[in-house]
Amino acid sequence: MSQDMNRNEYRQQVCVLGAGSWGTALALVLARSGQRQVRLYTHDQAHAAALIQQRENSRYLPGIALPDNIHVTSRVDAAIGDIDACVYALPCIAVDDYLPLLTGGDYPVIAACKGLHPQTLKRSDEMLAQYIDRSRIAIISGPSFAHEVARNQPTAITMAAEQIELAQQAAAFFDDTNFRIYLSDDVIGVAMGGALKNVIAIAAGMADGLGFGHNSVAAAVTRGLSEMARLTVACGGCQETMMGLSGLGDLVLTCTGSLSRNRRFGMAIAQGKNMAQAKAEIGQVVEGVRTARAVDHLADRMAIELPLMQCVHRVLDGELQIQEALALLMSRPERAE
Repeated sequence: MSQDMNRNEYRQQVCVLGAGSWGTALALVLARSGQRQVRLYTHDQAHAAALIQQRENSRYLPGIALPDNIHVTSRVDAAIGDIDACVYALPCIAVDDYLPLLTGGDYPVIAACKGLHPQTLKRSDEMLAQYIDRSRIAIISGPSFAHEVARNQPTAITMAAEQIELAQQAAAFFDDTNFRIYLSDDVIGVAMGGALKNVIAIAAGMADGLGFGHNSVAAAVTRGLSEMARLTVACGGCQETMMGLSGLGDLVLTCTGSLSRNRRFGMAIAQGKNMAQAKAEIGQVVEGVRTARAVDHLADRMAIELPLMQCVHRVLDGELQIQEALALLMSRPERAE
């Protein structure tokens, strides 16, 4: 199901693959200038029909109207035909289903997903690079709850590409004064920061779910940031990137914000719910679960100690109880910070 798409009315055509909360929020940012048509794709025909009829995403962003220059479709061929840019806002795990369709163009593909593949251990940029040239790949990441972005609240975020000129070109599509973009050429660092912070947020949520106070969450954030930087540098990224929006900024938001899916998931696990129950309670993809598995395997492969993130995975995998993981972390030998 789709709406008529007349290119002549608009300066640019941009496709957003994924009509979840984040994809819809980014579509709203792209549409605000009125200079471009935004094609918002969902594979679910019923969801597409509801979006078209209601002119809002009542499933994920209720009460926020979709402007006329957002056109909804459940036909991927209609979404990606003759476009100037594509924003990939589906889960990382779905890359193999959609990226082969984008191989023929020369437009930028902007990854708005955050995670590591649980089997291949690839970053989001590596997953995209299996199908399209790196000269077309950009990554957008940073502290940005979809609900606040959709409501046009001030947000600062990072756009990364191997060539800063591509990052600048990709950022130009998001010409909204309340959506401030900083540029980076550290694709690895930005991709790792966006992925790893979700694992730490699960740990912070577990601390909240156990009834601990601010001390525990602050410890999780601080030691988590150290682990994020350690693994990022080992993978070829820059430690300084972890001090920026896509590292520390996103980490603080995800570990402390009430809208954080990963934090809420960790709370649910700590309160006695099993994985299925916790996922059902969130109702959306919790990328930190898959990423925790990938991190544990990466740490073993690279012989790097990442005790907090590895404990998160082993709790989720049923290898450790939360209290056992806590005892292991707190009884580690003293070392220099």
